[in-house]
Amino acid sequence: MILTLDQLYHKMLKTMGPTHWWPANSKTEIIIEALMIQNTNSRNAERAAALFRQATTFDPAKIAHLSIDQLERLVKPAGFYHNKSRAVQKVFSWLATDHFDYQQTAERLGNNLRPALMKLRGVGDETADVLLTYVFDRPSFISDHYARLLFTELGIGGISNYQSLARQVQLPRTFSLQDAQEFHGLIDEFGKVAFHPRTAFKKSFLSGDQLRLAPK
Repeated sequence: MILTLDQLYHKMLKTMGPTHWWPANSKTEIIIEALMIQNTNSRNAERAAALFRQATTFDPAKIAHLSIDQLERLVKPAGFYHNKSRAVQKVFSWLATDHFDYQQTAERLGNNLRPALMKLRGVGDETADVLLTYVFDRPSFISDHYARLLFTELGIGGISNYQSLARQVQLPRTFSLQDAQEFHGLIDEFGKVAFHPRTAFKKSFLSGDQLRLAPK
């Protein structure tokens, strides 16, 4: 079956049910988890996030006042703790400019929000789009590893890295913020099953479908 992006989303939502992503109690927790998950698995990222919860209750002001030594101890289970601790320090120092009012930051920067995020240490394309979608309430397509695998299986060519897929995808105008958040969650939950091993996709409910992307 030939599917549009909107039809793919609704087929996944109907078959799988809502995922309620991102599963966190606050936007500050999402920021920490988004930084911790880089170059590691979810278990290690969750261990580091749990330490942040114990030490700060995810109070952004408390996180911003942690020393590098303190941050490194909290980050350590997620690996790359020298770089990640400095990324946390930089991001929360930047957020402190607007007193951790994420909506105010989004309104102040307008269309410059994503470029500003990309200038922060430890924030690349994927993390920037995660923060846009789940912290700053700006619907974005997150072309992460599972998205690239899925879209390749659905017949989209020319996918070699994050930007090579992101350049091809325009979320439908009908997508709400919740739709954008759910779409990412559905893709990742699907990927955990359908791509371990990758051949498992052939037995999935999307096997045999083809995706047709609207021109950007």
